[in-house]
Amino acid sequence: MAEPIGSTREGSLEAPTRHPLDWTSPEFWDRQALDAEMERIFNICHGCRRCVSLCHAFPTLFDLIDASESMEIDGVKKSDYAKVTEQCYLCDLCYLTKCPYVPPHPWNVDFPHLMLRAKAVDFREHGAPMSARILSNTRAVGKIASIPVVVQTINAANKNQTVRKLLQKTMDVDAQARVPSYHTPTARKRLRKLDGEGTAKPAGRTRGKVAIFATCYCDHSEPGVVEDLAAVLKHNAIPVRLVEQESCCGMPKFELGDLDTVRKYKQQNIPVLAKMARDGWDFIATIPSCVLMFKQELPLMFPADEDVALVRDRFFDPFEYLAERHKAGLLLTDFKQSLGKVAWQVPCHQRVQKIGPKTAEILQLVPDTNVTAIERCSGHDGTYGVKHKTYALSRKLAKPVENRVTQAGAAHFTSDCPMAGGHIAHGLDDKPAAEHPLSLLRKAYGI
Repeated sequence: MAEPIGSTREGSLEAPTRHPLDWTSPEFWDRQALDAEMERIFNICHGCRRCVSLCHAFPTLFDLIDASESMEIDGVKKSDYAKVTEQCYLCDLCYLTKCPYVPPHPWNVDFPHLMLRAKAVDFREHGAPMSARILSNTRAVGKIASIPVVVQTINAANKNQTVRKLLQKTMDVDAQARVPSYHTPTARKRLRKLDGEGTAKPAGRTRGKVAIFATCYCDHSEPGVVEDLAAVLKHNAIPVRLVEQESCCGMPKFELGDLDTVRKYKQQNIPVLAKMARDGWDFIATIPSCVLMFKQELPLMFPADEDVALVRDRFFDPFEYLAERHKAGLLLTDFKQSLGKVAWQVPCHQRVQKIGPKTAEILQLVPDTNVTAIERCSGHDGTYGVKHKTYALSRKLAKPVENRVTQAGAAHFTSDCPMAGGHIAHGLDDKPAAEHPLSLLRKAYGI
């Protein structure tokens, strides 16, 4: 198949730029236009193949091409393009770490946005299975599962193999996959008395007081991580409170292609967050995907919304925030306990925030602590690591990380994403178990 006219096989040396997602235009939703764009970009990927080791989307694409009669993209049925799309979990690593043809290169390759568009068109045309709709409705599931008495029943059922086999048949949740435990009281109930009075000295981009966005997952399944973040901030004399009210950030629905529901969540969250931002609050969330949603995905979906831009500029990864304070000499280093060797899996959605290894930088302030960074995908990626039809593939993706953790011989294994950490630890039979880096930092402070 011919290359684009006037093209060059040389990659761009300019910094990548991201175009807004043009999801309100009729062409975005046009199936023929989508198929033409998929064919164009798939052809470029076929001639490059640098991303073959990132995830299963690219091997799927290249196998389809290699098995076709022409051994080119024009030999692949358009109906088979969906086999590639369903393997993409929108980690964004191909865009930011591998592809030499991203904009401003004239070929304008944005593979994640192409996959998102394909997911969105498919969702609008065909919807999604009930199981996918339920699994992506994380806030509603968490609220039900965290009800007293109900929580014990659900947690017990999730450990019962008979129930898990039934869940596999009815909800496509693999019987071997690790699923979240639920807690009551939730993080928001445990920390509801935080008042956030006063203001600490501003430092860098930080303004001296923090509102925590608890996230669906940590609120209901890892409340201790939210408590650890609050404790670390309070130890550093930073006023802290919870966001006044919160809905799901929208990432699970975003990955499903349900952009209308993403807009609904945005309309619920952004007015609350924008008001707090104007009152001087910065925001931190304990899940990298939730931070990325406010930092990148919503601004690309709503580029003209000033409130979205305001919230974007005030949202921080936890260790990005602490690093800003440390750079200004305002982070306490009165650590009471060393951590020794720490194996740190760097989540994809943290890497693509382009903040650098801030988690390692802060943890290595602890005396006698050495952090080994593992920059490989966990293979969990939302529901990909629990769905029956992709669970085995997710385990293959996690295996190199598991091997690196074992080779590190570390006293602690950690990941900023609790879901990624749990997925890897599950493959290691919890030897070692996963600990959140905020939990490790609190332990080092002795608070």
